[in-house]
Amino acid sequence: MPRIQAPTVAEHRARQRRAILDAARALLAETGAAPTLAAAGERVGLARSSVYQYFPSAEALLEAVAADVFPTWSARVLDHVASVTDPADRVWAYVEANVTLFSGPEQALAQALRTVMDPAVLHEHSAQLHARLQEPLIDSLSLLGETETGRMAELINATVLRASQNIEADGVAAVLGLLDRLLRPYLDARRADR
Repeated sequence: MPRIQAPTVAEHRARQRRAILDAARALLAETGAAPTLAAAGERVGLARSSVYQYFPSAEALLEAVAADVFPTWSARVLDHVASVTDPADRVWAYVEANVTLFSGPEQALAQALRTVMDPAVLHEHSAQLHARLQEPLIDSLSLLGETETGRMAELINATVLRASQNIEADGVAAVLGLLDRLLRPYLDARRADR
């Protein structure tokens, strides 16, 4: 019987599950392929049969990785937006946080998820992330006096997404510079009109 390496069995199981998720996440980002239960188990020192106690299949493990990373990505953006109070600065913080997310190591994981996951399942996670991230953006736009907050939020998102497609070639600073040139006049005008 394996030794429990936590104060309680429940905490031990939570730690093991977390370790398996982290291993699967790393394997997915490194290889771009869906991790097997055996590979995830090997990375954390567990037999494949032990991994089945936490995840019934490789598909369940993959879905658990997606369910784990999307809220993490959302929290990173939301925390950055919440760190400023001025509505125009909050919109810009939203832009910065998303560009940073697109440029970081998480991008390899996002690309791998797009490749290996069932599009319907991935879309569900993406839609939840998008809806959660839209809230502070729409709030900030509303405080700036924007009357078409939903449409403007969609335009900002589309612009950030399109500009971020060139991050590898151009670099974060160049992408943020372009977005600043495009969005700053709008944000400054909205701020002045308040």
